[in-house]
Amino acid sequence: MDAVFVPLANAVGASVDQVKLISCLLVSYPLGSVFVRIPTSRPNLRHLFNLSVTLFYLVPVLNLWFGFLQLLGDVVATYFVAQKVKNHYMPWIVFAIMMGHLTINHVIRAIYNLSYETVEVTGPQMVLVMKLTTFAWNVWDGRRPVDELDKWQLQKRVATFPSLLTFLGYAFYFPGILVGPSLEFADYMTLVEGTQFKALQQTNGDAHGKKKYVPKGRKRVAYVKMLKGLAYLGLFVTCIGSFNYGVAIQDWFAEKSFLYRIVYFQICGFFERTKYYAIWTLTEGASILTGLGFTGIGPNGETRWEGAANVDVLSIEFAPNFKVLLDSWNMKTNVWLRECVYKRVTPKGKKPGFRSSLLTFGTSAFWHGIAGGYYLAFFFAAFIQTVGRLCRGFLRPLFLPANYVANRNAPPPPQTLAKSLYDLVGIVCSILFVNYVAEPFILLTISDSLQGWRALNWYGHWMIGVALVFFYGGGTKMLKKMQQKRAKAAGVTVGNDKLPVQEEGAEPKAPVLPPLDVAAQELEKTEFLSALQKQGKD
Repeated sequence: MDAVFVPLANAVGASVDQVKLISCLLVSYPLGSVFVRIPTSRPNLRHLFNLSVTLFYLVPVLNLWFGFLQLLGDVVATYFVAQKVKNHYMPWIVFAIMMGHLTINHVIRAIYNLSYETVEVTGPQMVLVMKLTTFAWNVWDGRRPVDELDKWQLQKRVATFPSLLTFLGYAFYFPGILVGPSLEFADYMTLVEGTQFKALQQTNGDAHGKKKYVPKGRKRVAYVKMLKGLAYLGLFVTCIGSFNYGVAIQDWFAEKSFLYRIVYFQICGFFERTKYYAIWTLTEGASILTGLGFTGIGPNGETRWEGAANVDVLSIEFAPNFKVLLDSWNMKTNVWLRECVYKRVTPKGKKPGFRSSLLTFGTSAFWHGIAGGYYLAFFFAAFIQTVGRLCRGFLRPLFLPANYVANRNAPPPPQTLAKSLYDLVGIVCSILFVNYVAEPFILLTISDSLQGWRALNWYGHWMIGVALVFFYGGGTKMLKKMQQKRAKAAGVTVGNDKLPVQEEGAEPKAPVLPPLDVAAQELEKTEFLSALQKQGKD
């Protein structure tokens, strides 16, 4: 089918593979509308539709016939290992097989020095690794006692092992097979069976009075996503030639002033990210058209479709701290890393710490490939996360009311001038950090990455180094004493107990603050999103 795409590629000045990839993402929109019209009473037909469309994308369009056979082999291997191996090693066996196969293909890609513009098997394989390893853990959770599971594990557990056709339909769900988003098996089954809409069965908008199982608003939201994705794609194509991380290793860049280099590099970072904003927004819209991502009814009666999101652009570009930024970037991968690595490598009964963070970032680097830049980026990101956790636990509470009790159900604290300045500094630091740590992720080689950091005067290392010296050199104790002093003056105490429930007719009790490091973390994103919604963000 190259004859169809070569003229278009020449016209827009892009590689044939990239034009094919974007074409597949756009074709998924009308195909999503076809999928949602297949009756939920015929789930096998929905599975076959997914499998057929994915086969069409990978073989005649992208010429990945051998790649498809490899992906099929991974799916079948996972299916039978998860079915036959009954002990607790099963998820780790699946993890080792899938990551091992992916690494082999990463090595092959490196040997042939394939650029990011070349579409080959590692792209869809990375998505599939997330889905297959998550499925293995979901199956294991389905075999464990319910009282041992947390909320996510309980919701996603697979208690009844699926048929092979059902599993193939899940693995090859067509809107997300090429670049994501990933999804859990439980969510796929609610999509196929239409159970996420059953609470909304009604007779609105149908001239014949028939019940409509798919709520209104799906198409509008999906095609708005498509337009946004194309807009990001246009920004990337037109501006990436001048604004890219590669400038950091060019001679002219080193000759500029330090302030010029810092500001210019931040602009480069935005346009580097637009490529990812484009493809993830496009796939989100296509997924919504199939019915995926429905999250209920909003306060004004509008339907909400946020469950298929893989990126929150506003929360990245204006993140008040690095954790909010990470949580908003490649969101499905973050869920996978959190639920299938971060929690699973933490010993039972203990809280995740730096070791868990380092193993998680290491897994992310290993999943991305073998280039040295990945390991520089993710290893350094672990230190950024550590500093961020220290700031949220010991510095941030000083900018909140002393008697403010942070929990998931509490309203956001008042946005005082001090808190606004703290958030502004957090936004600036988050952007500085993400562009600094992402530079080796794009430049890939260790030599180019170090040269780029050198051109930036190692500002990220200086910021993290000074912060670590401060916190571990006595700053933590000092800040903790300041918090306790403020809490005492406000008539509250700090402890491990939750806010006590006020009994009817009893005298008011002084509130008890949760542990300092927990209190600052629980509202970090909900507070920020609430502020965005007040500014009109939908």
